[in-house]
Amino acid sequence: MKIERIEAIPYAIPYTHPLRFASGEVHTAEHVLIRIHTDEGPVGIADAPPRPYTYGETQASIIAVVRDLFAPQLVGLDPLDREKAQRIMGRTVHNATAKGAIDIALWDLVGKALAVPVHRLLGGYADGMRVAHMLGFRPAPELLEEALRFREQYGVTTFKLKTGRRPLALDVEAARVLREGLGDEAEIYLDANRGWSANEALEVLRRTEGLGLSALEEPCDAAEAMGRRRLVQHSPIPIVGDESVPTPGDVSRELLSGGCTAVCIKTARSGFTQATEILGLCTGLGVDVTMGNQIDTQIGSLATVTFGAAHEASQRRAGELSNFLDMADDLLAEPLEIRDGALRAREAPGVGAEIDEAKLARYRQDS
Repeated sequence: MKIERIEAIPYAIPYTHPLRFASGEVHTAEHVLIRIHTDEGPVGIADAPPRPYTYGETQASIIAVVRDLFAPQLVGLDPLDREKAQRIMGRTVHNATAKGAIDIALWDLVGKALAVPVHRLLGGYADGMRVAHMLGFRPAPELLEEALRFREQYGVTTFKLKTGRRPLALDVEAARVLREGLGDEAEIYLDANRGWSANEALEVLRRTEGLGLSALEEPCDAAEAMGRRRLVQHSPIPIVGDESVPTPGDVSRELLSGGCTAVCIKTARSGFTQATEILGLCTGLGVDVTMGNQIDTQIGSLATVTFGAAHEASQRRAGELSNFLDMADDLLAEPLEIRDGALRAREAPGVGAEIDEAKLARYRQDS
């Protein structure tokens, strides 16, 4: 089986309400569907989410790098030769989500060729994950209302609170309202998306002491090396690296320099191949991991649960798998369902992301 052609299809689906956080806001999922066609028929599928404020990628840049650089070099390659594909793409710097989507699509092809679900190829530890729901910038009473609705409707009991606002009292109050409204049984953690300085993050930790928060993700820019190390040394809860640790090399740097004490893995930017390398680094060093979210579509969320469920270390904590519910629609022919606070990986060969062609025709932007 050989790669015959690669499609990079732009599409746009609106969110039901804007998602706001410290590094930006999103009103529409303007993503790129990647499809790798082979000479024997199977097609590998993945989703690339442009995040210009995080990785510097746009919808147009993803299409260009896939069409003009990656596709000409990957056509003719056997999908099983994933390391060759990694080497080819690695010659081009950055472009994380474009590379990640191609890698996931290659794994999808391998699973289809072998007639095996990819979550079993990757490790087969479990068939699903508990779900964490991400709460964006909104007034505290609205955040609590949303959290209570997700607990009642979907059984979700883990919540990630987007923070990084000023004055700090806004986020301190939101954390307090959520804890009082959800009770001690709910897990709550914070994600500041580099919105604070290290000193501000320390102040927030001081003012939220006693609320039982489980972690603080990317509180400040990793470039603030001394402040970040001081924060890690004095934090009573894990400091999670996210935007600062997109590659295995970045993970090594931040962990060995004391820049974080836990790592967020996002398959959208690492694919499954580099995500496996990152997970191996973390498990070898005894560092906890979380499975993060790029405000993913159902296609992206399916990729996350496929990888997260495959390994004990990544399945241990709830994964950020629910924000596709904030979208007005999706491209999957068979929608995902969160039941009893969990999302299952697909048992179909590959990743299991089959596309509704009518919806793709409706939302695509290049025709």
